[in-house]
Amino acid sequence: MSYSSSRFAPYSIVLLACLTAAGCSASASNNGFFGKTDPPRQNVLRYVSGSEPESIDPQIPNGQNEARICLALYEGLAEYDPKTSQPIPALAEHWDVNKDWSEVTFYLRHDGRFSNGDPITARDFAYTIRRGLTPALAASYASMAYPIKYAQAFNEGGVFVFDPGSKTYLLERDFEKPSEAATGSNSSAPSTESQPLSSQPIESVADEYPANAQLGADSAFHHLMHAPVRVVLPAKEKDRNAALEANPRLKAATAGKQFIPVTAGDVGVEAVDDYTLRLVLVKPAPYFISMMPHQFFRALHQKTIEKFGSAWTDAANIVTSGPFTLESWKHYDRLIARRDPKYWDAANVRLDKIVFLMLADNTTMLNLYKAGDLEATYNHTVPAAWLDTIGSLKDFMDAPEAAIDFYNFNTTTGPTKDVRVRKALNMSIDKKALADWRHVQPLTAMTPLGIFPGYPQPKGDPFDPDRAKRLLAEAGYTDATGNFDAKKLAATDIEVLTNPDGSNISYAEFMQAQWKQNLGVTISIRVMEAKTFFKAQKSLEYKGVSRTGWGADYMDPYTFLSLFYTASGNNGTGWWDPKYVELLDKANRTIDRQQRYALLAQAEQILLDAQPVLPIVIGTTRLLKKPYVKGMYPNPATLIPWKWVYIERDPAKWDYGMPDMK
Repeated sequence: MSYSSSRFAPYSIVLLACLTAAGCSASASNNGFFGKTDPPRQNVLRYVSGSEPESIDPQIPNGQNEARICLALYEGLAEYDPKTSQPIPALAEHWDVNKDWSEVTFYLRHDGRFSNGDPITARDFAYTIRRGLTPALAASYASMAYPIKYAQAFNEGGVFVFDPGSKTYLLERDFEKPSEAATGSNSSAPSTESQPLSSQPIESVADEYPANAQLGADSAFHHLMHAPVRVVLPAKEKDRNAALEANPRLKAATAGKQFIPVTAGDVGVEAVDDYTLRLVLVKPAPYFISMMPHQFFRALHQKTIEKFGSAWTDAANIVTSGPFTLESWKHYDRLIARRDPKYWDAANVRLDKIVFLMLADNTTMLNLYKAGDLEATYNHTVPAAWLDTIGSLKDFMDAPEAAIDFYNFNTTTGPTKDVRVRKALNMSIDKKALADWRHVQPLTAMTPLGIFPGYPQPKGDPFDPDRAKRLLAEAGYTDATGNFDAKKLAATDIEVLTNPDGSNISYAEFMQAQWKQNLGVTISIRVMEAKTFFKAQKSLEYKGVSRTGWGADYMDPYTFLSLFYTASGNNGTGWWDPKYVELLDKANRTIDRQQRYALLAQAEQILLDAQPVLPIVIGTTRLLKKPYVKGMYPNPATLIPWKWVYIERDPAKWDYGMPDMK
């Protein structure tokens, strides 16, 4: 999940202002706590969500500031475990997965309700998934559904190739390259083992389910989803012609054929009945269940969206599916969510309201927290310079986090189109010095070290300014003698794009200072409001470098590596490599965990060699929580499932330190 704010502390000048002018002294504490510890009179939690949300439609935004709110308003088939961030049953009571991951079947609870009282059924989830894949919606997280058959084809505007004479579609297996066919170049039908998962015969699929599985009713659509995979081509003629030129046999076969757009109805999502949802996968996805708590898959109310269009999230119109519903939203100030009495588990939701404050400045947050006007802060809000004092206080929460900070390179244009420039800019940043100062770990790869036990993480290039200068000279930035000329690079159209949340500006200033000190190059900084920042990054409307970060959407290395599975979505670099994708797919077809990890690591090495990103640091959760706030944990995903949070007024039951995370 993308971060709208940097994960670490403001620069020293900001800290000094906080300490001397704002009065938020790090040394002041109340019986071992930072500030007041008086529980509110009402069961209301005051929390900071971050900057103004791009949207509270859970399928549109990609920032943590929006996710914090969406987790209160909507619920999915599964929810995050409050301590481990692993999936646990929610609107689905349980699920079955067959052994080869060709099908996943969810069995919904019968008492799920929307905030208007309508029952939540399998059809609502089928609608939600198809809607999220609709190209016009431009959902940032649409790629999360790509393991589902024809999901990517629909989302990317693909077309099938239909033969009007034989009334059949062209099939992938008939146009494989000889090296791809498992049974050799003389066979047009690969063995069952090599077929895409969705092409497995229905009988073999049933055999692969666990012995105690509750198989849903069979259907014509079920059989269609397990028919051989059709050829999918780009809808745009220019792109389609390019694809056909790469496969002469396929090009010849398309003569006289019709191109039929892939529709939402072609996607492998089936409501077998009101409370059984079946998903047919086109590729193995051992991490698939772990994605189900993500906001993209949370239940949406079709009639409300169709009636109100883009205004469906207004407080007067919205219908939600989570433990809370929207009471009011004063833009750029606060959003108030109130407990929904129609929620299926409302009896166990103990907060009456959550007040999400729209704040992005760490100093303001800590002042409000100290004064007792906030119950908790989100992750990374305690400045590193205060750790010696605040780190020992009883309301300081810190635990390992599955998240990283990095910068994107625009690989499509300008100086950073050259991999040598990208590598030079990466190698001229002293990440260890930065990490030591921030009390975190330096990052040279794309995955956080130590979060996934047994994963053989590859290492990127080390800090080496001399080599960086040689690479820049090779890239053509030289003087008359052939040596690197910093003025030549400084004169190019390159800048750092950042949003102002948290310490992002000062963070960019650190990068700027490193490039000046180690290369002699001055690179300018452009600041853009978070609400438009991510759109600019996604559309590659930046010159050179843009800051970003990623928190795991599920507990697997693939959540980081899949950012670059396609050239669209959350890949804000423009880089894409089919060899990289092939390795990721091979890894996810591998049942053995360590073998799968080894393949993922090989893919990560390809990424590091191409250097479309500049890894910076990984850190820890580092937040503050009042001792009377219970059920809130510094979990690896740093996302709070709000239904379990409550206000405890008995001091004997307060948290006097880190809560038990086991």
